[in-house]
Amino acid sequence: MNESNTLTDTMHVPFVDLKAQYHSLKTEMDKAIFGVIEETEFIKGKYVSAFEKEFAAAYNMKHCIGVANGTDAIYIVLKMLGIGAGDEVITVANSWISSSETITQAGATPVFVDTEPDYFSIDINKIEEKISAKTKAIIPVHIYGQPAEMDKVNEICKKHNLFMIEDCSQAHFAKHNGITIGTLGIASTFSFYPGKNLGAYGDAGAVLTNDDALAEKVRMYANHGQLTKHQHKMEGINSRLDGLHAAVLSVKLPHIHKWNKLRLEKALYLTEKLKLIKGLETPKIRNGSTHIFHLYVVKTEKRDELQKFLKENNIETAIHYPTPLPLLECYKYLNHTESDFPVTAKNQKQILSLPIYPEITNEHMDYMASVIEKFFSIYPPL
Repeated sequence: MNESNTLTDTMHVPFVDLKAQYHSLKTEMDKAIFGVIEETEFIKGKYVSAFEKEFAAAYNMKHCIGVANGTDAIYIVLKMLGIGAGDEVITVANSWISSSETITQAGATPVFVDTEPDYFSIDINKIEEKISAKTKAIIPVHIYGQPAEMDKVNEICKKHNLFMIEDCSQAHFAKHNGITIGTLGIASTFSFYPGKNLGAYGDAGAVLTNDDALAEKVRMYANHGQLTKHQHKMEGINSRLDGLHAAVLSVKLPHIHKWNKLRLEKALYLTEKLKLIKGLETPKIRNGSTHIFHLYVVKTEKRDELQKFLKENNIETAIHYPTPLPLLECYKYLNHTESDFPVTAKNQKQILSLPIYPEITNEHMDYMASVIEKFFSIYPPL
């Protein structure tokens, strides 16, 4: 470690602190987990049913179907909508691969759209040029905790008679123009990966929908094609929400709005500390949006150097995501280049996710800001 670049050897800022969250709920959480074990309610059962009802009610939706993870949630919805070979599904160039690999798994072809420069969401002005006779659905991704422009995406879907499947894995209970995202499309999908704002203690996910027929198909397909044991109406897959994870999520669900509020407050505090640093661009919040800051993403042309400097000073960071989806090796067959997605390609060289979570302290953020300020004093922007 370069001693001259190190402000302190004692302060450590983790990227997320799940242990702190556990300790804040320890008594209730231990009781819930012990209950599942004591009653051996490991697969399906009352804990899963309870969480499904609670989550659906929290969204004012008719159906919640718990599944094994957020990736399966998207895949199952696509399959149960009949999307497959010869079809195309539009999604955004900046996301985790779940948003696109599931399209391929269903048998369809992913069609990527560039992102907005400021909000990292799908560029609504570039969607319609990608629509063809083969297009069956659009999967907008509410990336980093900020909603996409859902009213505009919804208009496009209605105009072209397309399914809209909302990928809400990073934006639990975020809102756009007063409407909770995840309630507008034919279905919405959620990941409860441990690091999410609402996270289980392992992989877990869910589908929300108001469509009775789709809900029944999703539930059936995720459980080997059966609603009643041994009565298989179709071939399905094994993608069920575990009882332990459901119990954990039920304990956490009543706290999610408080945690989201804290994330926003912490993010605004950090932005206030960082906003005057030349060479660093802090996150922007879209007018009318409620950003729940699953991730706090800054931009700088000195991204790699800053990340190294922060690591030297015991501050953990991440990059979400280092390569645009269409430029990954697995999509080489689509023959895309950076010029096809100029905004995403530029952002991907500059974005850096800083620590943000409900338990992060002002001292953590003050220290982080001081380290970043020192970095740019040593390495000023050109």
